[in-house]
Amino acid sequence: MHYGLLVKVLLLLNVYAFGLYGVDKSRAKKDQWRIPEARLLWAAGLGGSVGALLGMYVFHHKTRKRAFAWGVPAMLAAQILLIVVLTQMGIIYP
Repeated sequence: MHYGLLVKVLLLLNVYAFGLYGVDKSRAKKDQWRIPEARLLWAAGLGGSVGALLGMYVFHHKTRKRAFAWGVPAMLAAQILLIVVLTQMGIIYP
């Protein structure tokens, strides 16, 4: 996989994750239907961990919940490690 394609896919996933956190925070303030926590975590786990982490701190949302406070940074670390390993294996290339 070429870096350019990877960057585009990850950018889309991170914008999506960031948006989910913003929408959920907005709905929480208005006491409306919320986005399930599982969807927020899946968005982070599927490659949107940077967007999720930014969304957590920009919107001050889910920062006290252990699954988010520890889980999202752990997902980010795992995703970085995966990219490094796949790059070294030649599966992802410049």
